[in-house]
Amino acid sequence: MAEIILAEGVALLPTDTVYGLAVRPDSPTAIDRLFAMKGRPREKNLPVMVGSGEQLSELGVDINEACSRCLASPYMPGPLTLAVGFVEDGRRPAWLAGRDEVAVRIPAHPAMLAILAQTGPLLVTSANISGGPTHENVPSILSSLLFEPDVTVDRGPLSKVPSTLVNCRKDPPVVERVGVVSETEILRMLNVDR
Repeated sequence: MAEIILAEGVALLPTDTVYGLAVRPDSPTAIDRLFAMKGRPREKNLPVMVGSGEQLSELGVDINEACSRCLASPYMPGPLTLAVGFVEDGRRPAWLAGRDEVAVRIPAHPAMLAILAQTGPLLVTSANISGGPTHENVPSILSSLLFEPDVTVDRGPLSKVPSTLVNCRKDPPVVERVGVVSETEILRMLNVDR
């Protein structure tokens, strides 16, 4: 599996929320194929999945107080995606140049974590047509995509509920997409009054 991704393939993989399409972040060829497969507009950035806090720190992201609380929560690793900025300390990889922020997630799925340990950070997005419904099983996903990925791992039906997206760059932090974790729980965890 990791070999195919490292060889610039597109992989359909299970995560702890929904199925995702994964590619190397430094492969323009794989990224172009992923955008085409989903019919996704190029101006929409792709989220990054990392397998550990160490991989996260290698991205040069700004771990502010809100981000630290999220990382220390029971939802990390897990169904929480964080929109974060960068620190200018020279650690940001070239493939993240020109971006003001990045959405990052550490999944709580053993197979995905094993792949990330072999590949390093990956661009991973939901396995559906851009703007379309999320599918819970591989046959539905494959019939919806514009063309098939290079490799598929089928672990049976998964949830159709995505991760919860928290923008940690805003003060106070803002829940931009409600998913597995409720907005109420996130705001409570971050001590944000509404």
